[in-house]
Amino acid sequence: MIPLALSRLQQFNLGPKRYDDLRESRMPTILDGAAIAAAIKLEVAEEVKALAAQGVRPGLAAVLVGNLAASEIYVRSKVQSCADLGIYSDLITPPADVTTEDMLDLVSALNSRDDIDGILIQLPLPAHVDTKALLDAVSPAKDVDGFHPVNAGRLQAGRPALAPCTPAGIIEILKRSGIAIAGQHAVVVGRSDIVGKPAAMLLLHQNATVTICHSKTRDLPAITRQADILVAAIGRAGFITPEMVQPGATIIDVGINRITDRAEFDRFFAGDAKREATFLKRGSTLVGDVHPKAFEMAGAYTPVPGGVGPLTIAMLMANTVRAARMRRGL
Repeated sequence: MIPLALSRLQQFNLGPKRYDDLRESRMPTILDGAAIAAAIKLEVAEEVKALAAQGVRPGLAAVLVGNLAASEIYVRSKVQSCADLGIYSDLITPPADVTTEDMLDLVSALNSRDDIDGILIQLPLPAHVDTKALLDAVSPAKDVDGFHPVNAGRLQAGRPALAPCTPAGIIEILKRSGIAIAGQHAVVVGRSDIVGKPAAMLLLHQNATVTICHSKTRDLPAITRQADILVAAIGRAGFITPEMVQPGATIIDVGINRITDRAEFDRFFAGDAKREATFLKRGSTLVGDVHPKAFEMAGAYTPVPGGVGPLTIAMLMANTVRAARMRRGL
């Protein structure tokens, strides 16, 4: 383990100490996603004002099917962000028994509306609705989630495209925190079309050397220990453990996993009095894809909550404004 991490240890001038000694010798930097998201929203608000001077108001249509509580909360926050920034929003709420055909008709109508620059279909959809068909039906010019195959292809080719919001937010966190990307070894754990693959592509475009890992990767810890930048997006609570982290690495934790079981809580947060008080009050708490103890090995990391999460909505707002500009050739 030590030889893989030696260059990073030398960077901190610590020598090949044991991990316990290293952990006590420094404190990692917490990357404040909420503050970065707030800064991006201020920039978006200024862009909205500039567009208003040209007679343009960006518009976002949010489609929420059914009554899934978590989705309702998330969509409300997106609609509120639109209002705060001066973006027009239209919340459309089809019933849970809506058919795929009716949804396709709705998407077609939204594609035709000139006052709508971005179309957001909140996932997950009911099982009987063809999610892939709906996402493919969204006009690439209005695909502010960056899920359409055309935008995925443009992203891979390095052409102007609407990139998925969470991966785009990861790049913003790194850049605005002054963390070097070019020349660094970035390891992305997770290969989803929504986060893992586009995150890897965006890091590659920033001149990182990128390795994508997944559930079938052999000897995963040996690879993650080589990462200067480690992106955890595998959807498993506390999956990245301390022995999987190179000392001094930057950890980007994309995971959001809700814990309601006391034994599970103790596995991650035993001894954390503040977190325990919140858990006892609410009956749940959040943990990312990184075990909290693993952050002690990092040079910098994004917390959960308050890390990558706030960037997703901020980048959705930024994508909506960008779509408005691109559609009008501005």
